[in-house]
Amino acid sequence: MQFRILPAVLIFLGSYLPLSVILLAQNLDYSLFGHSLCVRLSSSECALPLKNPLLSLGFLATTFLCFCISLVVLAIVRPSQDIDVEEAKAIPTDLMNYTLPYVVSFMGLDYQDGGRFFGFAVFLLWMFWISHKSGQIILNPLLIAMGWRLYEMKYKFSGSANSHSAYALVKGYISQGTYKQWPLQDIQIIKP
Repeated sequence: MQFRILPAVLIFLGSYLPLSVILLAQNLDYSLFGHSLCVRLSSSECALPLKNPLLSLGFLATTFLCFCISLVVLAIVRPSQDIDVEEAKAIPTDLMNYTLPYVVSFMGLDYQDGGRFFGFAVFLLWMFWISHKSGQIILNPLLIAMGWRLYEMKYKFSGSANSHSAYALVKGYISQGTYKQWPLQDIQIIKP
């Protein structure tokens, strides 16, 4: 269940949207909250209350955009091919892959400290590579929060006697029965 690189990157980065919000909150300069915000930041009377606005807002915007693209792609998929599900087993999400970066963020990660931030970026690259190579990229806690679940299923195409095995990303729950699916690379999308 290995996605091509671009969809895998989009899904992976989108799954770290909560982390980017946490890092943004840690990057706030609370001493500037008394100043007024203005359109032009060149004025001495107003300031953006972030210690490093380019990195913090850039990471937030990137993860938000990737998450939105993932949701839009899943929303526009229209399952149309009938299958008969014989067995369906939910696959638990390995939250450890997503928990570690959150723990790291509370261990003093700061956009101001270039060395630590670079180290964190390398750490995320390793996490991506491991998740992508192991085929676990779709095990995304944010998709679970949005009502999607990953299943391993055994199914037949309607009117066929041959059984197939596949992973399915399901909006909600499935059990034995007839559903409509749409294959997206190596995974079946099902919206009961």
